[in-house]
Amino acid sequence: MSRPVIGVSTYLEPAKWGAWDVTASTLPYWYLDLFQESGARVVLLPPDTDPDVSVLDRLDGLVIVGGADVDPSLYGEKPHETTDAPRVSRDTSEIALYRGARERDMPVFGICRGLQIMAVAHGGSLHQNMPDISDVTHRVKPGQFNDHEAEFIEGSLVAKAMGGTEATVNSSHHQAVKDPGDLQITGVAPDGTIEVCEDPRGSYVIGVQWHPEHPDRRVRDVGLIRNFLDAATAYRTAH
Repeated sequence: MSRPVIGVSTYLEPAKWGAWDVTASTLPYWYLDLFQESGARVVLLPPDTDPDVSVLDRLDGLVIVGGADVDPSLYGEKPHETTDAPRVSRDTSEIALYRGARERDMPVFGICRGLQIMAVAHGGSLHQNMPDISDVTHRVKPGQFNDHEAEFIEGSLVAKAMGGTEATVNSSHHQAVKDPGDLQITGVAPDGTIEVCEDPRGSYVIGVQWHPEHPDRRVRDVGLIRNFLDAATAYRTAH
């Protein structure tokens, strides 16, 4: 059987290599390595404000990755002083891709910011600065990961993937889902921070607040990746 083809969203950020110092569509190699190593073919989806998401018709699954903060205006709030400058094209593109994937009942996997995009797309909102509301450290500083515990609802996709209802996860975020809209909360941190949301109305829809793409997570989170790619393979077969 041929490998499932998954679309992975990308950043649009200043980047420098060789003689070049320009804005570029980029993605940490960890994501590519994770999904290619797990048996998928990866198509990169740069930010695109065109509402046409027919590219999804050529894919078997959608991954929305981490990155900069989601624009608070999308959920009716003004930006906190710590909130990143809006990435308008990326927000627009990822929400459109997510909604297009849901219309097709395509498997979706959101990672960190990806979970937050999912919540906003479902009418939810975000905590803009976690240190204001919690004593649990979810990010020591940008680019650094911090481990903490999480609990999952028994029988949920995440509990099945992680092999139980408890796990240690890695965090590097200062924002988090406050209101998931009509998504189902299936995992929380000790301080109540939402760590996982799912939508049982879809064939396979899950978003996690931590970073399974990190090389140190490849063993612990293998079930999450395998189950998503199994769903993508089933979608490929059905379509």
